[in-house]
Amino acid sequence: MKKVLLVIDMQNDFISGSLGTPEARDIVPRVCELIRQAKAEGAKVIFTLDTHTEDYPDTLEGKKLPVKHCIEGEWGHELCDEIKAELTDDMIMVKKPTFGCVALMGLLFPIVDEDTEIDIAGLCTDICVISNAMIVKALYPDNTIRVHEDACAGVTPQSHIEALNTMRMCQLDVGI
Repeated sequence: MKKVLLVIDMQNDFISGSLGTPEARDIVPRVCELIRQAKAEGAKVIFTLDTHTEDYPDTLEGKKLPVKHCIEGEWGHELCDEIKAELTDDMIMVKKPTFGCVALMGLLFPIVDEDTEIDIAGLCTDICVISNAMIVKALYPDNTIRVHEDACAGVTPQSHIEALNTMRMCQLDVGI
């Protein structure tokens, strides 16, 4: 069985920076554990990076969420140190300017077939995790797509739970 691990937006700004939360900090060790497990199993590991520019406040997203974050070239855009320590040369990074990552899907086409399991972890459950999980589910409706609830955190604990329930309703495997 082939496996892919998608690690969504484990960046400083979402963990301890401008949009950081205690829940985001709490999942870092579990995400590191999943990365190590994926490496041991020979799985492909792909990271997304929420990526904005200085003009973020002028964008539609910036007007609805007026908190500068993940500005390319700044500390907040970088993966947190614990995640960086797990990186290897064969891992893929993809920048995304919005919640769902269309470029991520292009990266999956050559490595995913009907026997590939796709695991998902990261931030934020209720925005970028769910957006990418739903795109992956639409592209691979018959594949096992697993969202690790203990390796995700939402904007709030309640919105995390609501997003997990929505993904369950859409037939994604949600659990530990």
